[in-house]
Amino acid sequence: MTNVSSTADDILTCARGLIIAGGYNGFSYADVAEVVGIRKPSIHHHFASKVDLVRTLVSRYRAEAEAGLAALERNIPDPRDQLKSYVAYWETCINDATAPFCVCALLASELPILPEEVALEVRAHFRALASWLTSVMERGKRKGRLHLSGTAKVEAEGFMATVHGAMLSARAYGDPKIFGVITAPLLDRLSARH
Repeated sequence: MTNVSSTADDILTCARGLIIAGGYNGFSYADVAEVVGIRKPSIHHHFASKVDLVRTLVSRYRAEAEAGLAALERNIPDPRDQLKSYVAYWETCINDATAPFCVCALLASELPILPEEVALEVRAHFRALASWLTSVMERGKRKGRLHLSGTAKVEAEGFMATVHGAMLSARAYGDPKIFGVITAPLLDRLSARH
């Protein structure tokens, strides 16, 4: 049974890389089969359709993201440090190319063409991330650790958009350092004034 789940995991890992490289329509089962080293019918054994594959991928991605945010909550008590750690995670991923782009942010740019099952998962990721960021902003303001210009919800949405936009700019310029150039002033602005 491990071999079956290992193959499914390999398919999902491959699809994730292909989506990051070229978007939803930028890959086919033939591409996955070639990279993973299996036949196309074997992919259908694990994922009946591309929609099924990408929906599963995004659902797992969401679970990973939520587990990562929960770990930040457990391990880093300070809201400002949580935001710094979140940004540092993406900065590392972009610098070493392990995850140069948030899968959900990339897919969000394709929402008009995505199947509804995939779009629902992408929207759920954005809602969960915005909710977590809002709670961090609220706690940070209450504890005097963050300076907000607007409501916690507006700041959270702006923070998320800036981080995603910084990913896009780093990709557009072909320069991972751009991510930090954009996000550092955001963190500085949110830092509490003494």
